[in-house]
Amino acid sequence: MTINRRTFVAAAIAAVAASPVYAQTYPTRPIRLIVPYPPGGGTDFFARIVATEMGNSLGQTIVVENRPGAGTLIGAEAVARAAPDGYTFLLGDTSTYASNRSLYTKLPYNADKDFAPISLTGRFAIVLLVNTDKLKVASVKELIDAAKKDPGKIDYGSAGIGSPFHLAGELFAQASGVKLNHIPYKGAAPAIQDLVSGQIGMMFVDYATARGQLAMKQIKAIAVASPGEFSGLPGVPPVAAYVQGFEAWAWQGFVAPAATPKDVIDRLNAAYLKAVGNAEIKQKLIGAGIDPLQSTPAQMADYMRSEAAKWEKVIRTANIKLD
Repeated sequence: MTINRRTFVAAAIAAVAASPVYAQTYPTRPIRLIVPYPPGGGTDFFARIVATEMGNSLGQTIVVENRPGAGTLIGAEAVARAAPDGYTFLLGDTSTYASNRSLYTKLPYNADKDFAPISLTGRFAIVLLVNTDKLKVASVKELIDAAKKDPGKIDYGSAGIGSPFHLAGELFAQASGVKLNHIPYKGAAPAIQDLVSGQIGMMFVDYATARGQLAMKQIKAIAVASPGEFSGLPGVPPVAAYVQGFEAWAWQGFVAPAATPKDVIDRLNAAYLKAVGNAEIKQKLIGAGIDPLQSTPAQMADYMRSEAAKWEKVIRTANIKLD
């Protein structure tokens, strides 16, 4: 019987990682947290705040490493292929764990098989913004009426094809029975710029990005995508008040490579729960428009599957594809 050297080494690593002695001594060196986005965004902000506190609990530094590109595929694949020893984990999001599997014809990882969930970490409230100079509506009802009057004539922007904000727009169109024209951008910032200048009439975007624009007289938040009112925008109704059952979030969570020992997953989970339970850290996250989440690994796995099924239906109906 011939054993491939790479296979042998991987098996040896897994065997060592699974031993009780290993789990008891872990961690003995710095840990990498892969963020599949560039520095400076909401995901990176969350990672750096929480990683420092988690490192304090674990007694080792957690180094945040940015691996942006390809709709989180680059960072996600790096973690999926990493050794399952607890020294590499990922802060992925809706795209990574739910929508990419339906968007891409070929995906370099399997979200269910290649990752071991640790915990859901946070969700970002999504806001429906309109430029009232470009699109003269003051409510979701008025928006739906305008869209039905001129099918396909209302442009909405997003941070890119398949982004949570694009999918929120598609879900809205499908659920309300209207036709909208999607304009994809390379990120939320240029989309917001065109919304402000009146090049597009509306967009769904996270509250952390939206709140800087709400002081402008022509920009109005007419609804939120959460099922009820959002504390950051008191008095702004949910889309669900007009479109029954509508709900959309940009959410995130920690995973490690599959086959990472359960004891190690439990230690990372406990360190995260302690970090997000810190009142000062929690307030910083809330102040940035992030709703901190906590879960067991099993709860995160269930949520990943339910979100994948939800967005698969939206993606298939809209015939959205990425290479």
